[in-house]
Amino acid sequence: MSENHAAGPPDPEASRFTALWEQYSPRVMGYALRHVDPDSAQEVVSETFLVAWRRLREVPGEPLPWLLVVARNTISNHRRSGYRRAVLQGELERLQRVAEPAPAAEVPAVEREAVLAALAALTQAEREALLLVAWDGLTAAQAARVAGCSTSAFSVRLFRARRRLQAADATTTHPVRPTPWESPA
Repeated sequence: MSENHAAGPPDPEASRFTALWEQYSPRVMGYALRHVDPDSAQEVVSETFLVAWRRLREVPGEPLPWLLVVARNTISNHRRSGYRRAVLQGELERLQRVAEPAPAAEVPAVEREAVLAALAALTQAEREALLLVAWDGLTAAQAARVAGCSTSAFSVRLFRARRRLQAADATTTHPVRPTPWESPA
């Protein structure tokens, strides 16, 4: 038996993909380099061709515009992810500055990080509700006035924030200790 016969016929999809890669990857790389740094451009090209491989049957006969649209969408996704990461990092840093003189200074660093991460994951309204009650020591009625909403709307925010914190606590490997505004279950 010959070596070619034992390997079987070439896979037409693999051949088409290889041809796409060889012909268009430099063009996609050039497009990506015009929009992002070289390291990110390599990721964009890789992800673009991963999409092309997964959706090979949808790649049109003239593939370059389609590939560039995929690359553009990939770049947009990277930017959004980077923006969300930067916002979360900024929020974590801000919360760490705010929490420095917090009464829970004896909480071990790992638990403190878990609390700060859980707080940062809340919406701004939920986080504000928790902080007004826990850090500032306001009643729900007082905090509602500060937040500019009704007492019942504030109570809903506070309830949702507590529930999300409890859910975050259940998924962490380092549970968050009960806070002054919560009683242990």
